[in-house]
Amino acid sequence: MVKVIASGVRKGNVIEHEDGKLYVVLKSESMHPGKGTPTTTIDMRRISDGVKTVVRYKTTDAMERAFVETVTHSYLYKDGDMYVFMNPESFEQISLHADMVGDAAPFLQEGMECQIALFNDAPISIELPQRVTLEIMETEPAIKNQTASSSFKPALLSNGVRTLVPPHIVSGTRIVVETADGSYVERAKD
Repeated sequence: MVKVIASGVRKGNVIEHEDGKLYVVLKSESMHPGKGTPTTTIDMRRISDGVKTVVRYKTTDAMERAFVETVTHSYLYKDGDMYVFMNPESFEQISLHADMVGDAAPFLQEGMECQIALFNDAPISIELPQRVTLEIMETEPAIKNQTASSSFKPALLSNGVRTLVPPHIVSGTRIVVETADGSYVERAKD
């Protein structure tokens, strides 16, 4: 364990809370008001039982941060509520519950390399690649003479996620999207 200040805590960090239990950080936001004390709000999930909590600290409060090993794993398949991954070096398989994968689940693709954080050989969080390539299954046709660069139209991706794309994108086009929020990045180069 090492001491860090609250404003230095990032998503994915594992911290020891005042109750003596380990928590994985889901989100961390620092607020610096014009007057008053700067604060950091941390959303976290208890590793032992998955209970989520939100705590507010002064940005300078000290916290205990645990060391976590991050290991690359390849996604294999979904089995009920469990997602199965394999370590490409040791060929050991590990299963993560759907709650741990969360909103990233639709973006998982067979063979995709993900970073799984382990604490005492138990999985605590997963990080997908920042971007994935998916195909547009359906979208509205482009409207002639529509030149506004800020206009986007809805589209359905091959993984079932809806996103907004530029007017020139048509069904069947492969695009790159952000795994964090499913937003359009660019047309795929392949």
